[in-house]
Amino acid sequence: MAAPPQLQRVTDLALARGTLEAWVPPNDAQAAERAAMLAFIDAHPNDAHLRSCVPGHLTASCLLLNHAGTHALLTHHRKLKKWLQLGGHCDGDANLAHAAWLEAWEESGIDGIEIDPLPVDLDIHTIPARPGEPEHLHLDSRFIARAPEGAKEVISSESIELAWVSPADLAQLDTDTSVTRLFEIAFGAHWS
Repeated sequence: MAAPPQLQRVTDLALARGTLEAWVPPNDAQAAERAAMLAFIDAHPNDAHLRSCVPGHLTASCLLLNHAGTHALLTHHRKLKKWLQLGGHCDGDANLAHAAWLEAWEESGIDGIEIDPLPVDLDIHTIPARPGEPEHLHLDSRFIARAPEGAKEVISSESIELAWVSPADLAQLDTDTSVTRLFEIAFGAHWS
């Protein structure tokens, strides 16, 4: 599927820096995450968006809402064994919104996804070591996206399962606090 014109792959990390600088953090914790991500880009000006950057790398994800805005599509992640939003490695793409959009499309199989170009949340988290891969950081920019009406998901090899989850059902899943935070942003602070 071709990306919309505003969502094209860009390799220049100046775009990722500009996206993060344009975003207004809602609180001190998010301001600290943004500052850490900007410092990481400064420390790794040529490869912060590549998996080969050993200390860590930029990633991008999104909470994909259904057309009605009542449920979000989560993946039961095959490697991490948790329910998470769709997303993954930027793989050299400094257009963070495009990277999140592409991951959502690849992991859901849904055409016609629309994504807000500014992140709604930032999250730096540690990925545990696995054979052939040392422990490292994921510096994740998170977006909100919406599926078209009548969208039907198709599971990818990265997922054990996909599920449209309502805010009321989120507590029944094995997830983490960052996913709960995304639900609070997308559905409002008083959804539970």
